[in-house]
Amino acid sequence: MAWKNKDVIPLDQNSYIKSKRNKLPRLPKRLRKPSLQGHSLPAMLPNIATVLALCTGLSAVRFALLERWEWCVVAILIAGVLDALDGRLARFLGSTSRFGAELDSLSDFISFGVTPALVIYFFSLHQWEGFGWAFVLLFSVCMALRLARFNTKSIEGSAPAWSAAYFTGTPAPAAAALAISPVVMSFEWPNSFVSSPFFSGLILFFVAFLMVSAIPTFSLKKVHIPNKYVLPFMVIIALSTAALFSKPWLTLTLVAIGYVSTFPFSIASYRKTAQNMKQENQN
Repeated sequence: MAWKNKDVIPLDQNSYIKSKRNKLPRLPKRLRKPSLQGHSLPAMLPNIATVLALCTGLSAVRFALLERWEWCVVAILIAGVLDALDGRLARFLGSTSRFGAELDSLSDFISFGVTPALVIYFFSLHQWEGFGWAFVLLFSVCMALRLARFNTKSIEGSAPAWSAAYFTGTPAPAAAALAISPVVMSFEWPNSFVSSPFFSGLILFFVAFLMVSAIPTFSLKKVHIPNKYVLPFMVIIALSTAALFSKPWLTLTLVAIGYVSTFPFSIASYRKTAQNMKQENQN
């Protein structure tokens, strides 16, 4: 019959081409040209920044063992800057991925959940031995819970769009900065109450509570400066920079106090926005 003739081209042209291609002789593997795989260097920049943040943050533990407390603070602050950059780089370069998100979360836990607690333990809490270590465990566990809650919400996408302007609880880099505030204050006021294990334990407990709480805090990524306040804001930034170079430890202390003082405003703003959105949905 005609349909059994081998010279008849099948109706499916793709199948015909594939069948002919499979019959062609193939080169040995060692002679084949390797296919282009991998990622470009610019696409890897966000993950590189995350790894640098991890290495920098963890290096603060080594500085603590050497009792170089200034370098501990600097290392954790640099890790915070790198953590802020990696996500923005990923969005700018269009290289966001699930791998990058998981790597960032693990880096945050080590740099901002483990390192600050260990630094504070070596700084003053070691005087309380086992009781002081309990504060380290409390802080690290609360950081893990905070990151797990954040990752779950990000995956599920259950939060309303307007809530992106707020964090639930204190974000990891800010929590780390607040946790090492006793070390920062001790540079400005040495041999004072701020160097005591009681003050360090109180700060760690307070920050651990802030991390797992439902307190809404402002997200700097969503903060918009009105046009009439742009110039005054730039002047404030310039004055703050000058203060940071002249009185760095006092300036960082005031910045930490100023950040905590924004919590009542963020709570009021969150409630007002939620109420307005509820009324719009009802209408």
